Amino acid sequence: MDTTKLPKMLYGGDYNPEQWDESIWPEDMRLIPMAGMNIATVNVFSWAMLQPSVDTYHFETLDRIMDMLHKNGIYACLATSTGAHPAWMARKYPEVLRTEFDGKQRKFGGRHNSCPNSPVYRSLSTRLASKLAERYKDHPALLLWHVSNEYGGECYCDNCEAAFRDWLRNKYGTLDKLNEQWNTRFWGHTFYEWEEIVLPSARSEQWSSDRTCFQGISLDYTRFNSDSLLDCYKLEYDAIKAVTPDMPVTTNLMGSYKPLDYFKWAKHMDIIAWDNYPSMDTPTSFTSMTHDLMRGLKNGAPFLLMEQTPSQQNWQAYNTLKRPGIMRLWSYQAVAHGSDSVMFFQLRRSVGACEKYHGALIEHVGHEHTRVFRECAQLGKELDSLGTKLLGSRLPSRIAIMYDWENRWAIEYSSGPTIDLKYVDEVHKYYRALHEQGYQVDIVSFEDDLCPYAIVLAPLMYMVKPGMAARIEAYVAAGGKFVTTFFSGIVNENDLVTLGGYPGELRGLLGIWAEEIDALFPGQHNRIVMKETLGKQLQGDSEYSCSILCDLIHAENAEVMAVYGDDFYKGTPVLTRNQFGSGEAWYVASSPDADFLQGFLGALCDSSSIKPLPGKQPGVEVTLRSQDDRSYLFVLNHNRAEVIVELGEYAGVDLLTGETATGQVPLAGYGVLIIEQFA
Repeated sequence: MDTTKLPKMLYGGDYNPEQWDESIWPEDMRLIPMAGMNIATVNVFSWAMLQPSVDTYHFETLDRIMDMLHKNGIYACLATSTGAHPAWMARKYPEVLRTEFDGKQRKFGGRHNSCPNSPVYRSLSTRLASKLAERYKDHPALLLWHVSNEYGGECYCDNCEAAFRDWLRNKYGTLDKLNEQWNTRFWGHTFYEWEEIVLPSARSEQWSSDRTCFQGISLDYTRFNSDSLLDCYKLEYDAIKAVTPDMPVTTNLMGSYKPLDYFKWAKHMDIIAWDNYPSMDTPTSFTSMTHDLMRGLKNGAPFLLMEQTPSQQNWQAYNTLKRPGIMRLWSYQAVAHGSDSVMFFQLRRSVGACEKYHGALIEHVGHEHTRVFRECAQLGKELDSLGTKLLGSRLPSRIAIMYDWENRWAIEYSSGPTIDLKYVDEVHKYYRALHEQGYQVDIVSFEDDLCPYAIVLAPLMYMVKPGMAARIEAYVAAGGKFVTTFFSGIVNENDLVTLGGYPGELRGLLGIWAEEIDALFPGQHNRIVMKETLGKQLQGDSEYSCSILCDLIHAENAEVMAVYGDDFYKGTPVLTRNQFGSGEAWYVASSPDADFLQGFLGALCDSSSIKPLPGKQPGVEVTLRSQDDRSYLFVLNHNRAEVIVELGEYAGVDLLTGETATGQVPLAGYGVLIIEQFA
């Protein structure tokens, strides 16, 4: 992102002055800059205000808001308002309303209630985006465009059904090909006319949101729905770019949100932005992994933290306050993983409706004498003091985890082997094992280049897409270390089983074949018994626990490193290593416990001369951002109590205090160090 207009960390958040009497605005303009904020996201849900009827537009209020921001030194992240259509549109054009999974058409209400394949919705939303771009293209407050808001949801209306058939024609070309790839001879589903195809819903193939009779049909609908919403975004993106080609355009993503393929969306976003709302009991490593996933959407480029709450969030079951220091800590956690912004929802707390108990910079009391305001203002001073130092810097890593939305959809649509298998949870287990030891990780797509990495992990690579096996083989043959797990190599991109024995196209690379897959009941475990010593971490005969699924595998060319300890398959392989060219391909045939994963991955890192970052200890998170010849070590204490961190040979200046940091350094509970290394 070009930072010449605002050469500092973006700091601010969602601001909805149109919800308030204008007599309140001057006080906001006193308080927001007092907190050190320099950007406000405006116009997110103002469509009804901007367009009271189909041919009438009123921009006067938004004009005053934009002018007011500029006058007070605040830049605008200007949204297009298209996340919630006006009531008049639903009444005049009922076809814009979504139809639910059970076949019921919605009435006006809520948000994201617009059918993504409605020609009326697409036309009117694109026209509004174009008019906004024309009106504000030269406004001095404009810094960034924000299309719609938190895209999501599904629609099962007639418009979507017709559009789905067109999408399928483009993908398969012929019904013969479609019937082949959907395996429609099963249950007599052969289609002879395109019009015979209906959407998979509660009225047809699916009995719940993630249970279906025909995985191929439901998988394609999920792809289609993601593409349909992306098309809506692209229409507005193109309309804006036609007028302001040099102004960055984004929308706010939602981390590991399941329904949308964000790697595909990222190709059409100038900068990634996302909304981070962990619970107070969300593991630190999960939040870190999600930041890294968002960073990975554009090959490691910095992203924007578009939303977080300054304190509590209204929509969780228990709206716990962020304890003093937590907001600051979690803000820096985002920065530590690649964010070039810290932004909130919201700047002034709503007076009514469902977000009135969501935290804000300005609470209902309406002044600056609150704990939350003081903490936000202190953070604003610190971020301002950082200047341009961190902007554009990246997180160098030699370890990658492969992640794929389509793979997740296919796994969780599967009619077996266990309902307990959750893609994101398994990915997180591997990420957490590295995170807890201080190793920095990139998260990459199934399409990304693997060559920069010494180690590549692909948990649950159930789906092997065209050309993927050959790319991984080339990576390993050139010296890379590749790790995949149970329930991998099972199907192709359309969820058809690859015949000839699991793991299908990966069989030659891994040097094994899997005969059966055993599903363990909740609370049931098997044992992993090491046959060979692996580095200093995993000793021969040491034992660990495993659960969920157990692949019963045969070693062909692979070396058996560990075996199962129980059941009728006791003594058969559970961990294998296959030398392939100059590299190694590993297979983990079950879901191991944390101790095994830490030992296994630590040993792989040692053998690849990858060292953990300094300062790591229990409850302390470490990352490294770098640019050119400068590096910045982040040390984040997620413990309530003070700790002493050991920096080893790393020495530099803490950017937040100006003090030298070297050797053993005390770090307060919920404290943060950002250490620029001495040249």
